[in-house]
Formats: sequence, C-alpha cells, structure tokens
Amino acid sequence: MKIKGTWVRISFVNLIVAAILIFLLALYFAASGDYFVLIWGIVSIIILILIPIGLNYMSQSQYAGLEPIYEAEAKNTKIKMINPSSIGNVVRIEGVVERALFKFLNRPQYDVADRTGEISVKMFTSPKEDVDTEDYVEVYGQIIRRYVLVGDPVINAVIIRKTDRKKKQE
Repeated sequence: MKIKGTWVRISFVNLIVAAILIFLLALYFAASGDYFVLIWGIVSIIILILIPIGLNYMSQSQYAGLEPIYEAEAKNTKIKMINPSSIGNVVRIEGVVERALFKFLNRPQYDVADRTGEISVKMFTSPKEDVDTEDYVEVYGQIIRRYVLVGDPVINAVIIRKTDRKKKQE
C-alpha cells in the first residue's frame, strides 16, 4: 500500500493476529448475538491494523529522508576493515546475501559477505525491494554494536538494494 508516496507494509504476523481475532469475534457474535461486542471488536481490530501501518509509514518516511545523507557521507568499505574502532562510521559495502532472517516481521536481518568477510546487516523497517539469499546488494548504513553496549560490530542499514554484479565486475 502507498501512503503519500511512501510504500507501507504490514507484517505477516500482524495480519495473522487480526485474522485470528476476526475469527474469534465472528464465533462469539454467532453464539451470543451481542452487537455491542461486535462493534467494539471491529473498532479494536481496525486499530490493531492501523497502528502497525502508521508505525511502518513513520519508519519509511524517516529512512527516505536519511537516504541522500547516507549516500553522500558513506565511505566504500570492505567488510574485513570493519572493527570495534569503526563504531559510528557511515559505510557502504557490497556483497552477496548469505542469509535473510525476520523478513516476515518487517525487521529483516541479513548476513552479507564479500571476498574479505561477512557481517550482519540489520534494518529496523522493511526495505524498498525484496532482498533474499544469493542477491548481490549494496548496503548503506552506520556501524553499531550488536547489543546496546556490547557485541561485535554490525551495520544498521538505511538502504539495502540489489545491484547487478556483472556490471560491477566489468
């Protein structure tokens, strides 16, 4: 769905929860005939769908505003060069997606590898295009710690997009 030029996605988990609640509400109404519960149930389900849509819209809008900044500031970096002393740096890496996790939650995490190593790339919203295993991608993001104060460096991605590997090698 598109809102004011921004693509918004609701996660699969949110849709499943709404579907289960709709089913339970229908069963309850069929058994009781209580219109008061039906009206409040419908309103509650609508709110349960609108809140994740609103949150995703806000995230997508923020990321869209950050894209030009990250594209301008990012330094081309090989994965091997990323270490704890580079925490906070804005980088651009290229590589192959080795693994894609949590896409169904709209909070994907990718393991991206180049010839020098592999790093975890996290996003806190869904990317503009569907990125999957074996895709060659470029990533713009900031190096952060895996956990708030501890852990190995990972990339908090603002942009992850597929690229044509053949063009890059020519």
